[in-house]
Amino acid sequence: MSDDAAARAARLIPGGASTGSKRPSALWGDDATDLPTHFVRAHGCRVTLADGRELIDLTMALGSVALGYAHPEVTERMTEALRNGPVSALVHPLEGLLAERLCDVIPCAEQVRFLKTGAEGVAAALRIARTATGRSHVVASGYFGWLDWSSDAGGVPSGARADVTRTPPNDVAALERAASEHAHDLAAIVIEPVVDHAPDPPWLARARALTTQLGAVLIFDEIKTGVRTHLGGYQVVAGVTPDVAVFGKALSNGASLAAVVGRRSVMEAASRTWISSTLAGEASALAAACAVLDVAERERLPERLAHAGLRLANAAREALAKVEGATVQGIAPMFAIHFALEAQQRAWLAALVRHGVIAKRGAYNFTALAHDDATCAQVERAFHAAAAEIPRS
Repeated sequence: MSDDAAARAARLIPGGASTGSKRPSALWGDDATDLPTHFVRAHGCRVTLADGRELIDLTMALGSVALGYAHPEVTERMTEALRNGPVSALVHPLEGLLAERLCDVIPCAEQVRFLKTGAEGVAAALRIARTATGRSHVVASGYFGWLDWSSDAGGVPSGARADVTRTPPNDVAALERAASEHAHDLAAIVIEPVVDHAPDPPWLARARALTTQLGAVLIFDEIKTGVRTHLGGYQVVAGVTPDVAVFGKALSNGASLAAVVGRRSVMEAASRTWISSTLAGEASALAAACAVLDVAERERLPERLAHAGLRLANAAREALAKVEGATVQGIAPMFAIHFALEAQQRAWLAALVRHGVIAKRGAYNFTALAHDDATCAQVERAFHAAAAEIPRS
């Protein structure tokens, strides 16, 4: 079945998967033909392949699952919402209830709008900022999805990015230059707070100061960091409060939901522009997010994710200590393993699969509540076994 599924996907779906980061070439590299492409079941932190093999997953659906796959409380709440009909021409009460809960835990949140994906959430945040300020230019640092304004991919007209200046993360001087150059037309500075490493505090603080000084809007893309690093987002960890933030991924444990949250004086501009999606307030995803917040508060989610992540990141460093050019980066609940040589990375990923673990190529690995002590011990053993199989030259 797995071979059939891969062949069918390769023939009918450009790239073999509808999510770019799930393409076989993105997961494993261009010449990996014998590694998993499809799953038939996901439970806890384990995925089952068509041939019955069960693998411990460190990708957790690219960070969108922080409790565990098919978590019973989330599943129960979503099922109830589905049984009652999750959409109609009217608004479900869960939309207001979840908005209220987010405003209770996120420092910048006074109003909320829901959408379905992180990419459209950030695009909506920019439109709100441009409407609120009456300005056009955006200074951006980070990855914000596939939409035209933030992409230089094929098919994107250069004019779509004409009002966007890119700056590297943690580069205060570049941030200051870009903001100064566009001071009179600066609508927003949008930042992904954690890119590869924890941010330098002066960078985030300077972004806050510049936007305040210039009358622009500071936006944090908390798609990866929201809920995972703190229920209120990385803004709590950093002690820097943006005007607007966008949450997604772990917020709903794999259900499709994004939340644009922010100060009332900025968010009210959403009523003076047009931001709308038919399924934005679909009740099963809202129910999932409510369940996530309940479990997260009860189980001390960010603390436990950080504990498991630090344990596994340290295990990877120890296992790869003798592999020249191998590095472990990132923050505890979302760490990345990099290799200087592509051949070593491919060997590492393939060896991990043989020893029962799926890890992400290049980008972050994510922990979940389901990565308990016994599971972490299995992953540690797999790290050491896989490291021993990496060619040294």
